[in-house]
Amino acid sequence: MVDKQTIAVIAPGDMGSGVGQALTQAGHDVVTCLAGRSAASRARAERCGFRDLPDLDQVVGDAALILSILPPASAIDLAGQVAAAMTRTGARPVYMDCNAISPATTARVGAEITGAGAAYIDCGIIGWAPGKGPQPTRFYVSGPALALADALAVDGILVKGLGAEIGRASGLKMLYAGLNKGRFSLLATMATAAQAMGLLDELGEELEFSQKDTWNYMQSGISRLPADSERWWPEMDEIAATLEGAGVTGDFHRGASWILQLMAATPLAAETRETIDGDRTLAETVRIFADHLEKMAKA
Repeated sequence: MVDKQTIAVIAPGDMGSGVGQALTQAGHDVVTCLAGRSAASRARAERCGFRDLPDLDQVVGDAALILSILPPASAIDLAGQVAAAMTRTGARPVYMDCNAISPATTARVGAEITGAGAAYIDCGIIGWAPGKGPQPTRFYVSGPALALADALAVDGILVKGLGAEIGRASGLKMLYAGLNKGRFSLLATMATAAQAMGLLDELGEELEFSQKDTWNYMQSGISRLPADSERWWPEMDEIAATLEGAGVTGDFHRGASWILQLMAATPLAAETRETIDGDRTLAETVRIFADHLEKMAKA
């Protein structure tokens, strides 16, 4: 374990708050800026031991390491804001992008940060937030200056280096998420199509007979997807770009983005992981998806 550090976590969402709490419990000083954040974010930050600073300049001035943990669509914008704050303050903390972004996007983020004179670490997070799953949260990191990443090796977080090349960590995250979240999206697509075709019960009977584990997941898991759909669909586009960069089709995951955008346009997207209706059945969920699909066709 390295010496205790001041570490900024932007922002205290589900993953960010869990990471911040694990770092705080290990003795690190965890800071953030809550200006303009929701009451829920403020409550999470307070509960998890964050120290709130008035603005981004103060965060950049105080922190030795900045962790960007945001929806992927916000990654480049935050990097630009931090780079500008570095220029204003003269401070050059190490910047680690932990978002679900493609190697090409992480290269753009890194260019913002190194252009301001600071070191950049590419990071891909795999697993539940610290303390929420049976295994430690894995932080895969790559880049030419990884020493400060060791500060994250606390209870609940496992840090794994992937070498000096920016993009390797993000690439691994994209591959893993492409399998994991891509599979969830495929199952939701097929269930929605079955509902639209009047064949959901028949599909369920066959899966109950031949693929019971899949059917059990569909019944319990698909109703939870809309709460994450707004964050996940841009991630599917990043996965598609990653695969296309490797010369492989991105069409599978552009389709996953499509079904998640469909979910995000339904009233169910207003739910959070804490407020999901646990009594809503698969049939009720995909009926809402199919109804919205029908409205789209008529528009």
